[in-house]
Amino acid sequence: MRRLIAILILVLSLGLQSVALAEVQWRETNREVQGKSWNDPKASDGIEIYGRNGTITIVTPKRISVRVYTILGQVVSQATLQPGTSELRLGSRGIYLVRIGNMTQKVAI
Repeated sequence: MRRLIAILILVLSLGLQSVALAEVQWRETNREVQGKSWNDPKASDGIEIYGRNGTITIVTPKRISVRVYTILGQVVSQATLQPGTSELRLGSRGIYLVRIGNMTQKVAI
């Protein structure tokens, strides 16, 4: 019985965490940020991604579709970003996976 209650609490806490993560939204900014770009400069098409101070920042010269996942595979955000700098402020620190097209980058914040 204790095991069942523990599993139920775990499932509910994970469900509540995913609801909180689903409420994050991208914000376009005009500031310039310096960081690192994709590991393969030939495949990046000029896209740069940074993780700093609880925020994932993407600088792109073109319109892109982006998905952000937790390390467990839960979708945190899915959006189409316009050219420029966009930020996604996350409520919790950790390791996230950012997928743009067929490229995936690990970001630690």
